[in-house]
Amino acid sequence: MTDFNKELKHKIDTKTKPLGALGKLEDLAYQIAKVQKTLSPSLKKPTMLVFAADHGISDEGVSPFPKEVTWQMVMNFITGGAAINVFCKQNNFDLNVVDAGVDFDFPETEGLINAKIAKGTKNMKLTEAMTIEQCKQAMKKGAEIVAKKVKGGSNIIGFGEMGISNTSAASLLMSKFCDIPIEETVGKGTGHDAKGMIHKKAILTEVANLHKDKISPIEILSAVGGFEIAMMAGAMIEAYQNNMIILIDGFISTSALLAAHAMQNNILDHCIFTHKSDENGHVKMLEFLHADPILQLNMRLGEGSGAAIAYPIIESAVNFLNEMASFESAGISKT
Repeated sequence: MTDFNKELKHKIDTKTKPLGALGKLEDLAYQIAKVQKTLSPSLKKPTMLVFAADHGISDEGVSPFPKEVTWQMVMNFITGGAAINVFCKQNNFDLNVVDAGVDFDFPETEGLINAKIAKGTKNMKLTEAMTIEQCKQAMKKGAEIVAKKVKGGSNIIGFGEMGISNTSAASLLMSKFCDIPIEETVGKGTGHDAKGMIHKKAILTEVANLHKDKISPIEILSAVGGFEIAMMAGAMIEAYQNNMIILIDGFISTSALLAAHAMQNNILDHCIFTHKSDENGHVKMLEFLHADPILQLNMRLGEGSGAAIAYPIIESAVNFLNEMASFESAGISKT
């Protein structure tokens, strides 16, 4: 243990409380202080980026909702009517929606970032979802968006998403990166019945077989990912490189992290896993990443909602470290 780590642990352990009594808050405080390399960490201008895109695989009926819902929900984000709007407003997040590849031409609107690669990916049951070049372009655009937020003073960032059929992409990415059979990674998504689940598993099994020879992280992401997922992966890596705290949301966001982690292994040091999604498979993603999420609220909404809701707890971890008295300063005997 380095001298800094010892000093940080001493500061946490000598607060006016029994040793370890603040549980996960102590772990969070330790992690954030280590990332920021200071005994007095701070959270500045919390940022939420919600990436949206359409998926060609939706043509195969893997979602009970039509792909038009993607652009309709983006409009709902823009007008402030979605859950993520409510939670970001509550917790003073700077929220931007990013058009990574929605099959719709949006008007120029405040809060909407146009980073469209194409109007949705191709049908991955027939070919790769995107070209390697498109995937790299998406990752670069995600990085550029984060770099601007860093210049604006943000040091903590969360990622959300919207895209009909993106649970299919996430299930396939999870299967590849975690080496788990596809039938164990497929969940209900937006709400399949039993018949729909059987169909979804059959389609995704075909997709997995078609792309079974893809090995490198960029090949996998290109073959079975989505524009919003690739852009998120690039954004996460840029956040890591700029020493930001990264708030990981649910199933889709974690699939982007799987890709980012395969490219930049140390990224996990900066990641706070905000909740355990109710989407089938997320728990196995978390186990693969050795992650211990803050919350379990049976949520599976996406949008970055879990990250926004968990933020006050993360603030509490920083605040106790900075503001709580020590036994020495309070004149309290430890024994």
